[in-house]
Amino acid sequence: MVKENNIQFIFIMLLVLLFGCKKDEPFVYVPVDDDPIQIDISTNLARYSPGEQVVFTVDKVPVDIKIRIKHLNEIIHEENLISTTWIWSPPITDFKGYMAELYRTGDNTEEIVGTVAVDVSSNWTKFPRYGFLSKYGYLNESQIEGVIGNLKNYHINALQYYDWHNKHHSPLKMEGASPAASWVDIAGNTVYFETVNNYIQVAKSKNMASMFYNLLYGAWDDFAVDGISTEWMTFNDANHQNINKFYLPEGWESDILITNPGNQHWQNYIFQKTQLVYDFLDFDGWHVDQLGDFGTFYNYDGNRVLMDNEFKGFLNQLKTTFPEKRMVLNAVNQFGQEQILNTAVDFAYTEVWSPHEGFADLADIIRDNYSSSNGELKTVLAAYVNYNLANNPGVFNTPGVLLADAVIFAFGGVHLELGEHMLGKEYFPDDNLLINQDLKTKLLEYYDFLVAYQNLLRDGGVFNNPVVNSGDGKINLNNWPPMASKVSVVGKEWSDKQVIHLLNFTDAINLNWRDTNGEQHVPGLKEQMLIQVQFDKTVTNVWFASPDVKGGSTQSLDFSKNGNVLSFKVPELRYWSMIVIECG
Repeated sequence: MVKENNIQFIFIMLLVLLFGCKKDEPFVYVPVDDDPIQIDISTNLARYSPGEQVVFTVDKVPVDIKIRIKHLNEIIHEENLISTTWIWSPPITDFKGYMAELYRTGDNTEEIVGTVAVDVSSNWTKFPRYGFLSKYGYLNESQIEGVIGNLKNYHINALQYYDWHNKHHSPLKMEGASPAASWVDIAGNTVYFETVNNYIQVAKSKNMASMFYNLLYGAWDDFAVDGISTEWMTFNDANHQNINKFYLPEGWESDILITNPGNQHWQNYIFQKTQLVYDFLDFDGWHVDQLGDFGTFYNYDGNRVLMDNEFKGFLNQLKTTFPEKRMVLNAVNQFGQEQILNTAVDFAYTEVWSPHEGFADLADIIRDNYSSSNGELKTVLAAYVNYNLANNPGVFNTPGVLLADAVIFAFGGVHLELGEHMLGKEYFPDDNLLINQDLKTKLLEYYDFLVAYQNLLRDGGVFNNPVVNSGDGKINLNNWPPMASKVSVVGKEWSDKQVIHLLNFTDAINLNWRDTNGEQHVPGLKEQMLIQVQFDKTVTNVWFASPDVKGGSTQSLDFSKNGNVLSFKVPELRYWSMIVIECG
């Protein structure tokens, strides 16, 4: 082996001397023996417009490694890996997901050594993958690029800038005709204008949108000084004696006073303040927030304010005022969601709280939002995993996070969880829990899977309940919703294909997605399971992919059909595996 590698090394070096290498694309020779290898591969952008070239980068170039790019299970491009950087021009078809696979072959076997996904979409809201920012102290260029670069690797294509603002009723602090250099947010944290602005610019360079966070009805205690009338407020009584307040921790800059979002004067005021934001910061839109259903309110005239009924009018006026800007409104625990989704919001957003604690609740919210938007809008869920565990410093529980993501992704949603750190609490700057290396690696694979197969996970199809049985008794199956100690089946069909998701709850401690104390266990690995599906159509191909197996790459499966019973073996199941049945 040593002698062969020496000859191989001399041959490669002669080629390098003969043909030369570009300085920005060094040829890194790494001899490959029988040991497994792993190549880190990444792309330069989070999302690509049709016609935009993809730049791939790898950390090393072993010999005999090939590149292939697939759309679903179809190979559309192949070449040899000869450099640490290369360019691929995707098809110009809009809204498609791809998987790039690095592999080597030998002894009639194939080894996947690296994968990365590519999203070609002209509009990020078609397949939103939402992240967040929450800390805007003085940061240098390298620090900002590090945060954005990390989120780019998860294909995060839009960011919510949480608590970036000055006062809720005056989000951008001004000094004369120019923005202030800095200000203090409601929790007393210093925010630098330059940091916010630089984040926006660096995100834009990676094709990531920036959405500024603010309430639709919030004012600080000093509202009168800034020209806000008491008559624009909501009250706890019909005699306008007690302004409605949302109380915040002692020592914060102010409580939040609740204005009336249906009041025309308030709308005019806050939209003028919003225009100032857009004048000086290149935000793509407004991430509008609310505080949920927390009481009975009255306006200044003593009439009851049905807060959720006011959302539609506010959003419609917001879109009229800023027609080129994006907007979304958080439906806290689905409060007001039907009204929200009957406006021009660009996607659905739900912050999930009790009693929606089960995995089935996550799926129901995603499907309800899709239905309420006439099959148009995708859902982002703010769902805080390991909630009690996050009370103290520690690490996220990997099985709890992955089970929640598997369910959310399988049903076509996406999880708001990634920013400068990972979310465990509703106050986004809270960073008690860290991501260990195992979870980081697995999340990269899960987000690659979400992107590569977005045309199955998030692009049409109708959920159904296929009749699926275990042919060898290795697993206990049930159709969704999940049951303890079983593998749940989620079906989705098109005219030319049937998708079957297997979600593994066999070893789940409970069916609560929050895994609040971090107690979920890693599911036991299931291998080579004989699956039988009642399927009347003519089958042309069956293939398999899982974010837990070989970086999410596809594997074609042998199958047989006896009457209307289709049989095949699923190679592996850890958390989540997907089978695609193609038919003629």
